[in-house]
This record gives sequence, structure tokens and C-alpha cells, in this order.
Amino acid sequence: MVKMHRVTLSKDRFERAQEELKTAKDLKNSGNMNLSANRSYYAIFYGMLAILSIDGFDSKHHSSVISYFSRSYVRSGIFEADTSAMIWSVFHMRHYADYEDFYEVSPEDAQKQIDKAEKFINMIQPYLDSCWAEMEKKS
Repeated sequence: MVKMHRVTLSKDRFERAQEELKTAKDLKNSGNMNLSANRSYYAIFYGMLAILSIDGFDSKHHSSVISYFSRSYVRSGIFEADTSAMIWSVFHMRHYADYEDFYEVSPEDAQKQIDKAEKFINMIQPYLDSCWAEMEKKS
């Protein structure tokens, strides 16, 4: 039963990641670049949480989530070596957009954030599909 709960939670978080990506695109198209950068980051954040929930790992601390994901999934070779740097770059732009006075994300940078989030989601989806299928088969 615990494993099925992890699958349900993982699927829910991945769906949230996809919703955040769509929101980032909509916000950019409506001219809200800072908010678009924020939602692009959260698309990645919820994608990481979708994977980590399979392990039973959970944290609301962003640095803990990124560090655990990098250690367990990037350093181990499951995902590309440059994935951690990409995640941290999206995290930092989101931080500046949210907390720095007068910081304005350009349309080009908002698009780069979206592109990174989309790449991340497309990269993790086959891995998640495989994990979910394996866990559902075992239950």
C-alpha cells in the first residue's frame, strides 16, 4: 500500500509540474516575465518532487530537494551531468525575480526558463513512466 501511495503522490506532483509549465507559458504570453520565470522554476521543482516521492523523500526546503535530486539522480548517472547546473540556474533567476527590487526578467530570459523547464519535464517523464509501471506491477 505504501508503494501505491508513492505512485499516486508522484503522479500528482508530475501533473502539477506540467500545469506549472503551462502557466509559465501563459504568463510569458501575457507579458508577466517575472511570474513566468517563477512558474518555470516550480515546474522543475514539482518534477523533482515527483521523482523524490518514489523514494519516500520529501522536503519543502528547495535546496534540500535540489541537493538530494542532484546527488541521487544526476551524480549517479540517471540524468545528464549538466542537469544540476540547469536546475540551479533556474532557481537563481526565480529567486532574483521574486526577491530583488527592480529586477526584471527579459522576454528572452523568460523563454529560456520555459525551455529549461520543458526540457526537464520531457527528460524525467520516461523515467517516471518506467518507475510507475514497475511499482504498479509489484503491487
